[in-house]
Amino acid sequence: MRIEHIALWTTDLDRCKQFYSTYFGAVAGAHYANPAKGFESCFLSFTDGARIEAMKTTTLAPVVIEAGAQRMGFTHLAIAVGSEQQVDTLTQRLKDDGFPILDGPRHTGDGYYESVILDPDGNRLEITA
Repeated sequence: MRIEHIALWTTDLDRCKQFYSTYFGAVAGAHYANPAKGFESCFLSFTDGARIEAMKTTTLAPVVIEAGAQRMGFTHLAIAVGSEQQVDTLTQRLKDDGFPILDGPRHTGDGYYESVILDPDGNRLEITA
C-alpha cells in the first residue's frame, strides 16, 4: 500500500500551483472543474510519484484557521529536497521571496535536518534533507 495523494483547499488554484511548481518542482496536471458543485482542482505531481490535489470550492465553507496554527489531525507536509545544502538554499530563497520561516534550518532531535515554512495558504511545510 501507499498514500495515493493528499488534498488541500486553497483560495487561489493558480497561486497554489505556482508555489509548488516554482519551489518544489511539482508538475501541474489538467485543470478539472465541476460548475454544478462549485468545485475546481488540479493534481500537482512530484518526480517520485507523490501528488497533492489542490482544490477550490465556491459552495462549501472550509474552516479557515490561523496561518501556521497547530491543529489536531493532519498538521504539516514534509518534502525532502535531497541535502542539507538544498534545505538551506531553498529556505533562504523562500525567505527572500517573503514567505514566513517558522523554524530552522536545524537538526532535530528525531534525526532530521529541516526548516518549517508556510505555503501561501498558511499550511505548515517541513523542508527536509
